Amino acid sequence: MKILVVADREEPLLYDYFNPERFSDIDLVISCGDLPGEYLSFIATMLNVPVFYVRGNHDVSYASRPPEGCTNIDGRVVNYKGIRIAGLEGSRRYTDDAVQYSEREMFWKLIALKPKLWLSRGIDILVTHAPPYSVHDLPDVCHQGFKVFLKMIKSYKPRYFLHGHVHLNYKARQERITRVASTCVVNGHGFYILNYETSDGPGDCSTVPIGAL
Repeated sequence: MKILVVADREEPLLYDYFNPERFSDIDLVISCGDLPGEYLSFIATMLNVPVFYVRGNHDVSYASRPPEGCTNIDGRVVNYKGIRIAGLEGSRRYTDDAVQYSEREMFWKLIALKPKLWLSRGIDILVTHAPPYSVHDLPDVCHQGFKVFLKMIKSYKPRYFLHGHVHLNYKARQERITRVASTCVVNGHGFYILNYETSDGPGDCSTVPIGAL
């Protein structure tokens, strides 16, 4: 199964210069946030596949104008062709007018999600906007990751952790893919095509022991 992961930046190849043949083998789209609703609706229409999303910190307009033809998975576990996918929206709180949470608030979102994680008997993919703490994040408050996400990786061992929020051009040598314990953490900035079935994770997924974070 091929999954198109998108986040943070509108890609001309997926919009202005869209060629359906280039993405004809995509089975599912996952958005990690901070994209215009019209962009996601366009992708859903042109690819004619399910589009799952979580809101990024800038996606306040989704409350009144959600992307058409797309499914919000924040606080949910959905099963797509046997793949269990959970979502948690938002970034760390830094203002009062965006989709943001404190560490404690994100912890309570996890608590609310736990019964669904139990019913699904775990998850294969965790989708967030912000990254885990100390993995792909930055030291400023806005772009710092959540510690509770590391606990989720340790407890639920998802095969993939998909996030956005931290643009790959924010600093030199910003990693897109990093392995944390048995989980491959992928920054979906722009777009990334994930071939879910071919391996246990991308071949260039470097290793970070979870105890070191």
